[in-house]
Amino acid sequence: MSEFINNEHQTGLVAGHPCRVYYEENELVRELIENINNLNIKENFDAFKIFWEKLCKVELHWQRKENQLFPYLEKYGWTSPSQNMWAFHDQIRDEIKQTNQSIKDEDIVAISQNTQAVFKSLEHIMQVEEHRLLPNAMTMLNDDDWKEISASDDEIGWMFEKAPASYPEYIHPGQDKKRRKLPFSLDGRIRLNEGWLLEDQLNLMLQFMPVDLTYVDENDIVLFYNRGDNRVFPRSAGIIGREVKFCHPPKSVDQVLMILREFKAGRKDDAEFWIEFKGKFIHIQYFAIRDEDGTYRGVIEMSQDVTHIRNLEGQQRLLDWE
Repeated sequence: MSEFINNEHQTGLVAGHPCRVYYEENELVRELIENINNLNIKENFDAFKIFWEKLCKVELHWQRKENQLFPYLEKYGWTSPSQNMWAFHDQIRDEIKQTNQSIKDEDIVAISQNTQAVFKSLEHIMQVEEHRLLPNAMTMLNDDDWKEISASDDEIGWMFEKAPASYPEYIHPGQDKKRRKLPFSLDGRIRLNEGWLLEDQLNLMLQFMPVDLTYVDENDIVLFYNRGDNRVFPRSAGIIGREVKFCHPPKSVDQVLMILREFKAGRKDDAEFWIEFKGKFIHIQYFAIRDEDGTYRGVIEMSQDVTHIRNLEGQQRLLDWE
């Protein structure tokens, strides 16, 4: 590809610019549609499935729009894409799901009909993107916005086998408070990996999570547990600062020490148990915590009553509040 795209939509967009990547993915979508339309599906079923699977990665294109682009448009007061275009994404998702079922059934007639419906919907949404969404986004968003978007796009991914070039000169918002404009003050907030919370917000979030959490550091000292009205196993403040081996009954302490030993040695990263307890089905997990250098920083113990989850069947897509 040339350094700059020079066509009707992309003039002047440098390689890696998020907006340019959206246009380039649309070009790929049209290429894949053309490849499928040129096939005899019955005679080239395996080739068709390869093209179709690549086309289905358009899901990543939509996820970046929904989670990356739309929030910035909302910041500037344009909320209709978050509502209307997202709904159209879901419509095409349903059409793709129907097509996947016909592929599973190897129903060639249904495959042909369903793929054409998907192609029509894809072309429509690409037209809306290229003639309304992206031109307006280019007008609304500034260069800092695009750099922030680009820096997080890789968490979702792209349709391409090889990631596009990074859009340059990005400074993480957590490192540059002046550049990042948020609708709330950062004063008194705790900086997390992504996002900022007040101390009481963090405590409330942990309190209302339907899981028991306990954090033990690399020296086997209990640093934290989350309080809540529906804990599976009781905890009290006396556990904080205590060596973890004294927090378990003698019959289970050997297993706990073995888990810690294996975690510290790097031979294991998780351990899992499930038990019947007071008429409930309890799922217990241990996770080794390691920093970016791979150094062991402790362990999280997570326990959850999964009785209800275990009994779920089928699907529930609509709210059933009475």
